[in-house]
Amino acid sequence: MKDQTKEEILMFLNNWGEGVTLAKTLEIQFTDIDLENETLTATMPVQPKVHQPFGILHGGASCVLAETLGSSLSNFFIDGEKYYGVGTNINSNHLRSKKDGIVTATARFIRKGKSMHVSEMEIRDEKGVLINHTTMTNTIIRK
Repeated sequence: MKDQTKEEILMFLNNWGEGVTLAKTLEIQFTDIDLENETLTATMPVQPKVHQPFGILHGGASCVLAETLGSSLSNFFIDGEKYYGVGTNINSNHLRSKKDGIVTATARFIRKGKSMHVSEMEIRDEKGVLINHTTMTNTIIRK
């Protein structure tokens, strides 16, 4: 897959999985992948279906966005014929509230080992203000 164009890779990621997935339900859209720097970016609209009762972005929705990116990052940068990466730990800090608009998240590796990946995801609003910072561990398992 790394031989495909950026557009082809993003199309694959945006259509990954059969049927309706949680990422599709929350309208998470992969928007950029940087193969050289090994980063992945996606957006998610902030609307009532991702609100908590106070009318602001639910922390769980932020975690879903972060975990979707972190898991996809790991699984893209391993040999998918032999391995798959599964989330084993997530730590999410909700730093600011958000009522509406779009959030953009970028994932990057902190450590990319053979059996474990640790990544960080930053979720920002339209002005670039940090809304959430998440770290995630994926264990790389042989199929």
